[in-house]
Amino acid sequence: MTPAGPSKSRVWADGKFFRLGTRKYHVKGVAYGPFAPNASPDKSGFASLEQTARDFAQIRELGANLVRVYQAPPRWFLDLAAEHQLKALVDIPWNKHLCFLDAEEHKADARDAVRRTVRKCGKHPAIFAYSVANEIPADIVRWSGERAVADFIDELVRAAKEIDPDCLCTFTNYPPTEFLRPQSLDFVCFNVYLQQRQPFENYLARLQMIADAKPLVVGEFGLDSLREGEAAKCEFFSWQIESAFRGGVAGTVVFSFTDDWFRGGQQIEDWGMGLTTKHRQPKESFWVVQKMFQAAPYFPLPRQPKVSVVVASYNGDRTLKACLDSLARLNYPDYEVILVDDGSTDTTQQIGKQFRWGETTGEPPAGNSFDAHGSRGRSPHQTEFRENSGNFIYIRHPVNLGLSVARNTGIAAATGEIIAFTDADCRADRDWLYCLVGSLLNSGFAGMGGPNLLPPEDSPIAAAVMVSPGGPAHVMLTDWQAEHLPGCNMAFYKWALAEVGGFDPVFHKAGDDVDICWRLQQAHCDIGFSPAAFVWHFRRSTIRDYLRQQHGYGEAEALLVRKHPQYFNSFGASVWRGRIYADSKLGVTVGQPVIYHGLFGSGWFQTLYAAMPAGTLMLCTTLEYHVFVMLPLWLLAAVFPHLLPLAVASLLISAAVCALAGAQASLPKDKTHWWSRPLVALLFFLQPIVRGWARYEGRLRLGVRGGAQESLDSIALRDSGARLDAAQYWTEKRLERAEFVSAVLKRLDKRGWPHRADIGWSEYDVEIFGNRWSNLQLTTAAEDDPGGQHQIRCRLRATWSPQAKVMFGLLLGLVLLVLGFFGRATPWVWPSLLTLPLFGWFLARQKRNLQSIGAVFLDELAKEWNMTKVPPPE
Repeated sequence: MTPAGPSKSRVWADGKFFRLGTRKYHVKGVAYGPFAPNASPDKSGFASLEQTARDFAQIRELGANLVRVYQAPPRWFLDLAAEHQLKALVDIPWNKHLCFLDAEEHKADARDAVRRTVRKCGKHPAIFAYSVANEIPADIVRWSGERAVADFIDELVRAAKEIDPDCLCTFTNYPPTEFLRPQSLDFVCFNVYLQQRQPFENYLARLQMIADAKPLVVGEFGLDSLREGEAAKCEFFSWQIESAFRGGVAGTVVFSFTDDWFRGGQQIEDWGMGLTTKHRQPKESFWVVQKMFQAAPYFPLPRQPKVSVVVASYNGDRTLKACLDSLARLNYPDYEVILVDDGSTDTTQQIGKQFRWGETTGEPPAGNSFDAHGSRGRSPHQTEFRENSGNFIYIRHPVNLGLSVARNTGIAAATGEIIAFTDADCRADRDWLYCLVGSLLNSGFAGMGGPNLLPPEDSPIAAAVMVSPGGPAHVMLTDWQAEHLPGCNMAFYKWALAEVGGFDPVFHKAGDDVDICWRLQQAHCDIGFSPAAFVWHFRRSTIRDYLRQQHGYGEAEALLVRKHPQYFNSFGASVWRGRIYADSKLGVTVGQPVIYHGLFGSGWFQTLYAAMPAGTLMLCTTLEYHVFVMLPLWLLAAVFPHLLPLAVASLLISAAVCALAGAQASLPKDKTHWWSRPLVALLFFLQPIVRGWARYEGRLRLGVRGGAQESLDSIALRDSGARLDAAQYWTEKRLERAEFVSAVLKRLDKRGWPHRADIGWSEYDVEIFGNRWSNLQLTTAAEDDPGGQHQIRCRLRATWSPQAKVMFGLLLGLVLLVLGFFGRATPWVWPSLLTLPLFGWFLARQKRNLQSIGAVFLDELAKEWNMTKVPPPE
């Protein structure tokens, strides 16, 4: 259920957009004034009451619903705006061009200006929002410091909300101070004057990443008729308004309504930024903006392909009805919803059967689809029953088959060209499909996703879970292109899913979204991100449910490591190429952000480069730290009491890191209690242990999968004493080395042998993961013999696996500890040293075993390609 706003007459922020009552409110505004102070009866810098009424009528004719004013409006002005169904965005003027933080009186003047303006407007229903500052000069910010200025902006917002708690507040920024990030703004507002389409759209995408979960408003944009010409101005507005709304902004403000402009104590004569002349005669650009405002925000899509929305649910009845209710009201003309009940034992079946949205159309064609087990065709065990009512289809599995299987069932039933996925614990925004499909159609991407936000009605515990580690997050390669999309908000062309074979059924609880994104990118299908296509995502509401979720994620990571080892480091942690956008900070931050100010602080686009989380400190929260550092210290302290302070210190370090992470968490203000940050700290402590345990448990259970298995030939070769680290093959027909390496990769895929191909940074072509103790690195080189023969050289270098290195280090550390504490005189200490060479011999044996398997593998491949093996030199 969508929560009600603070008042039926006031606008409030709702995710990435605004609402007025129960309807969305899209800002379509114009800048208005200031005018000569003697024009209005109260000398306030506004036009006369009669002229204002005529202007407001003309602004309504324009199709605008908001005026932006640059000083506190009098009561009669707001009353008149309300009569014309206009809202006011009020800029609060104060001396921001001074080094205001250097003098207490300047700060006091700014606070007084904010309080005076908000008190004067008196919670008037015509007020849209207050901008507590507008375009603070970049050199002033650089002088005072970015953090101090941002904190002062937050202080001004608090001052406004002390008088009017429900008012919307923002700070109007611009590119030279792009790096300013106040925390208490209700929405992000930027003045953007870019005259070329592609740079403008690119910058909007960048601003959406800055705005994150908040609405983004373009506070000013426009063009000067005198300098650029009215024709250029018309063309400019015709694409810029459309690009802004297609880019997911919550609104735009055209600068300005009229050429009548009074600034700095004088009338400005040498400019033409207005849509009307100073005598209020409409220019050609007036009619262009009117046309674009009439179409905004729902500009026609290039086409309207049918979309199939797949919801896989297993015992999700707590939030399922809210999910389906939201999907029944989507602003898109041609879609169907497919609910796949994956063997639920709760009331999912009863809820699913409640939805009847149209006349029965019968079974959809199977088409190019996948069955419940991920293969072509249909399985007789796919469903217990299935019902189709217009654009709602309910399918039930007799037993729980897992998330990937359920999603493949949905794909098999889908008749849409595009297949969108969300979860039973999500509530879709009304424009979700419109934004998702629009972004997909206007790009070259094969898939598209969007943000998942915390619902306003979710619990304070869910808010703490949201900022704790391990939540669903999108990973961005650029401001447009994504590396990963969470499964609760993603859509793909059906042909793209068919090309990669659908979802892998091995992923039962999680990991399917990560796998599908990586496989699509490996198939050269890029995926994008639409910031306006958001869903509300209910988080886990208990600690137990959260830890159970993280345990499932750990199991999925074990599967992903085996299938995509190239995306993981030596300890099994994922390594993303892009930037992770998550509500959690991913760890504590101890460094300071870096800002590019440009030469002498004069850069037009001054970018903030955020400090990375302190990865070294976060190691103190990992399962490995607790097992290999903390636990041994406590065990030794039980025998040697003088080590107790060291053991206690190891625990305190981990606890302190988690406490700092809780202190730095960005919790929603309305859902923060005294226990919220301690709870986040506790979850930072428990999550790595639970997830790490599940990951290692899964990897141990999986063992070696396919490929690296001994044959009689490999055993014979291993025991022959022959050289195994190199092989050489010749052929009379020229063979490109890249072609040979591609054949190796295809054969490894066919065998199911986990491997990692070089992406440009390695000194080898392929790393093959053989067993728990060793890996194999294959390097190739091509030779053109003067006699006309072509040769491929292969080097097989066996290395210790990360597990082997950890075990050897652990044994070495234990031996050194024993020697240090028991001394050389103890007779049984010296035999313990034999464990090191014995384990070393075992590892060497494992490496040679893997080399023999690799050599036989290459021999078999060479034989298929009619290549002749060159005997090794004597």
